[in-house]
Amino acid sequence: MTNSIPHGSDKIIGTMIELARCSRDHRIILAGSKESGRIFELRDRGYPRVVTTATCKLSRGRYDVAFVEWRQHSIKALETTLDWLVHFLSPTGVLVVWADVARGHRELRSAIERVGLRVETGALCENGFVISARRLTVGQEAVAA
Repeated sequence: MTNSIPHGSDKIIGTMIELARCSRDHRIILAGSKESGRIFELRDRGYPRVVTTATCKLSRGRYDVAFVEWRQHSIKALETTLDWLVHFLSPTGVLVVWADVARGHRELRSAIERVGLRVETGALCENGFVISARRLTVGQEAVAA
């Protein structure tokens, strides 16, 4: 794991890095409301392989980590975004979502599971919560069904 969870304005991204267990070599894709600012934050922290959904040529199955910050939007809209974004994760990739609607964590978990991912862990963070998830393997898919 990385350093302890930071304090202050960068606590959300610090928690997301922690839950994703990011290495400096991971390819990271950002989506959501603060993606343009977060790219610089991550690069300043030593993660050079960061792109946003708005500024890159996306390749399916290429990214090790997807970070999504979801502010003041519906879980249904988030599910649509996740359904699109999950195709860009590598088979061993991890999705980490921060949402600002703490009481919507069950709906978020369901949305993540509907796109074929398994929730690993979560944490309360800065007026919301963070959840990390990975793809189900073939064996896990059979058990989940």
